[in-house]
Amino acid sequence: MAAATAATAATGTGTATHRLLRPANNSTPLKAPTFFHLSSSKKRSFSISCTTLSAPPAAPSVATQDRVFNFAAGPATLPESVILKAQADLFNYQGCGMSVMEMSHRGKEFDFIIKKAESDLRALLSIPSDYAVVFLQGGATTQFAALPLNLCSPEDSADYVVTGSWSDKAFKEAQKYCKAKTIWSGKPEKYTKIPAFDALEQNPDARYLHICGNETIHGVEFKDYPTPLNKDSILVADMSSHFCSKPVDVSKFGVIYAGAQKNVGPSGVTILIVRKDLMGNAQPITPVMLDFKTQAEAASLYNTPPCFALYICGLVFEDLLQQGGLVEVEKKNAKKAGILYDAIDGSDGFYVCPVEKSVRSLMNVPFTLQRSDLEKKFIEEAALEKMVQLKGHRSVGGVRASIYNAMPLAGVEKLVAFMKDFQARHP
Repeated sequence: MAAATAATAATGTGTATHRLLRPANNSTPLKAPTFFHLSSSKKRSFSISCTTLSAPPAAPSVATQDRVFNFAAGPATLPESVILKAQADLFNYQGCGMSVMEMSHRGKEFDFIIKKAESDLRALLSIPSDYAVVFLQGGATTQFAALPLNLCSPEDSADYVVTGSWSDKAFKEAQKYCKAKTIWSGKPEKYTKIPAFDALEQNPDARYLHICGNETIHGVEFKDYPTPLNKDSILVADMSSHFCSKPVDVSKFGVIYAGAQKNVGPSGVTILIVRKDLMGNAQPITPVMLDFKTQAEAASLYNTPPCFALYICGLVFEDLLQQGGLVEVEKKNAKKAGILYDAIDGSDGFYVCPVEKSVRSLMNVPFTLQRSDLEKKFIEEAALEKMVQLKGHRSVGGVRASIYNAMPLAGVEKLVAFMKDFQARHP
């Protein structure tokens, strides 16, 4: 029975072999292992011969027709070239005999992966040497608590500019660990604008001034950044949804943090860029995993990091550099957003974007239809045309198109063509 089972596996006629060697969609087979043929005699002796199944073809160089245009806010679309590269390396990374998902985070292979990822990110953002780059877990939301714990005592004050749901959540979390104060809120105007910086009533004793650079839900983006009034204070920014979408002068900030799942990778990685002199003064109650100094001194390896997600981030950083860096990436993003906003503004009110034009996001484009009863139909019909995840956030409704770095121009052009056709069919 054992011999028959082994022979069946080697010839590929058994259903178990199909499950082993093929992904669920029966696409390109995975690299096959070696099986052994066992033969027996009456004397119970065995002879062993090896049969190695043929290796699979190289990963395809173009995407399959089954791919959709994914307008999700996060986890979001990734560059096709990155996905195909990861697919090619999935079973046996660079000939090391194992997947990145299996290798030790302290081995030489992963040491190269994480160091190259940091080096490429530093090159992309021109990060000064007096800033630490740390790859963390827990999402940007965990940093809402880590910031006051690392930068303040319980009696210190911190200023928050609340331009949307995420900066509001950051403020509410910070109140638990310091004397956080909202110095401006866009809530009365439904988060559709950003204040004039000279109108901000800052606390001269605030340890830091916190902003959310781009509000994913409401589509409001800072085009420039305020300066803290207190000369000893610092600017802190949650850049999750526009991180690496354009150049930024890191030296203007004390801390930048971002979840990777919008522009630079899958969910599971949070990137922290912190000026080194700001580390080492965490409150005594700070959990060790939230201590900036502990994480930086351990080079992001205090505990097991999200290895595979970090590997994907590294591939994305490499891809962005190959595109010419963030100056070129911003040009592409501005072109995509311009096409979409022009279609909205040129629809004679059929589509409406509520955000003030001067602060409209290049990443997240929210809009409503003049007839709200048509919004569900719009989203459903778009999905039939392979444009998915266009439903607005549950807290605001409407439609939202997230057009991050990896969204190709063709995806935006197809959406705009659909919008015009939908309008023509619903006069």
